[in-house]
Amino acid sequence: MQNFRDYYDILGIANTATPEDIKKAYRNLARQYHPDVNPGDKAAEEKFKLLGEAYGVLSDADKRKQYEQYSQYWLNKNSIGWG
Repeated sequence: MQNFRDYYDILGIANTATPEDIKKAYRNLARQYHPDVNPGDKAAEEKFKLLGEAYGVLSDADKRKQYEQYSQYWLNKNSIGWG
C-alpha cells in the first residue's frame, strides 16, 4: 500500500527548492493543467488537484517541515520491509 505522495516530484523540483522555486513551479504547472485550459480532461483535472495539494504543503514552512519529517519516517519504514 502506497499512501505517500512525493510533493517535490509532483512539482518537478528538488527537495532543496526555495519558496520562490516552489511558487514558480506551481504556477507554471497550474497554468498547464488548469481545467479551463483542459475542459473535460479528467487526467488534467486530477493533476491540477495534486499540484494544489503539493503547493499547499510545500509553500507553508510549518507544513513543509512536518511533511519532510513524515516522509523520512515513511521512507525508512518501507526501506526495511515494513510497508
